[in-house]
Amino acid sequence: MPEVLAELLTPPVSADPPRKVWTRDECAALEEAGLLDPQEYELVGGDLISKMGKLRPHVISATLLMAWLVQTFGFLFVNSEAPIEVAPEDNPTNQTVPDLIVLRQEQSSYFDDNPGPQDLLLLVEVANTGLVFDLTTKAALYARAGIMEYWVVDVRGRRLIVHREPGNGAYSSVVAFGENESVAPLAAPDSLFAVGGAFPGTAP
Repeated sequence: MPEVLAELLTPPVSADPPRKVWTRDECAALEEAGLLDPQEYELVGGDLISKMGKLRPHVISATLLMAWLVQTFGFLFVNSEAPIEVAPEDNPTNQTVPDLIVLRQEQSSYFDDNPGPQDLLLLVEVANTGLVFDLTTKAALYARAGIMEYWVVDVRGRRLIVHREPGNGAYSSVVAFGENESVAPLAAPDSLFAVGGAFPGTAP
């Protein structure tokens, strides 16, 4: 085989195609041009992640947990599907849209700007098919931002994974609570949440 042909047929070190790293400015330009619907995607680590196609168990769990959060913190302090700011070094390539957030002040206080880490008492992601992503990529992103408490609702495992004590890009406390257990958020230590209340077929 000719040497040149052999070189052409030799696979490269990586067979993965080049990755496009998107920025928030680029996404904003696409939104302005009508080419990207901000309700359908979130930007995580330069990747556009679809938020469409959520299955009913995901929707129901998010609704059940939101009802409890509203009861505990008040309607004006809880948002669903709202964009947030993360750490300054991560902001250019990240625009996450958590399933639920609990704000330190009433939502009208953030009329012009997205809430930042210092404004968030609790952040919640509901995971039906994206559990590993929420427990790794997003957990690291939120820990770097210093978000004090991060909950991941594991719909299939029927458990709640509570992340606390952010530092050095990770949460030093990660505890899984089963559906027969209860946990109180740091911002409302006297309000116990029954984990089973986050899942279809159980009462909140």
